[in-house]
Amino acid sequence: MRDFRDAKAMAKALRAFMAERNIELSHSETLEIVARQFGYDDWNILAAEIASETPKAQAVVVGDIRFNQVIPILRIFDIAKAMEFYRDFLGFTVDWEHRYGEGMPLYAQISRAGMLLHLSEHHGDASPGSTVFVWMRGIEAFHRELLGKKYGYSRPGLEDTGYGARMVEVPDPFGNRIRFNEHNDPVGAR
Repeated sequence: MRDFRDAKAMAKALRAFMAERNIELSHSETLEIVARQFGYDDWNILAAEIASETPKAQAVVVGDIRFNQVIPILRIFDIAKAMEFYRDFLGFTVDWEHRYGEGMPLYAQISRAGMLLHLSEHHGDASPGSTVFVWMRGIEAFHRELLGKKYGYSRPGLEDTGYGARMVEVPDPFGNRIRFNEHNDPVGAR
């Protein structure tokens, strides 16, 4: 039996089911529908509930200061290109989208395997050309997955670094880069 932690899969299934009947719904519309089915006012509230159920890395507390999570914001200029790259090529899921009104810039959250990114068309949110450094596990499988997609704009390599890790670096269509890294020594893995 499914529960609220399956909301993304349920939204994807709902969207596919409706498309078969020539009823087009956006991913965010189906997320909103699923949230209401579980009794939540909107997707943002359900997403927060899901996040609270997801085990997180132990936060380090120093005095009264504690940082729980960092979410990089990356500037985008073309929604279709961003989705082609982040969703279709890298395999992220669109968690939610926000606009202040029709025709206004997009602000969205995407996620994959515990990694969150925010994508923004707003000119003041971020500068193109940012680099995001990510520690991960399973880099060889991830690399094979990317190459298997035969994405025409990126064929990233898997390279050894000078800091005891292997890295797959992917540039997005807007000049940003994500450096996915895995420690060579599992004992030193973060």
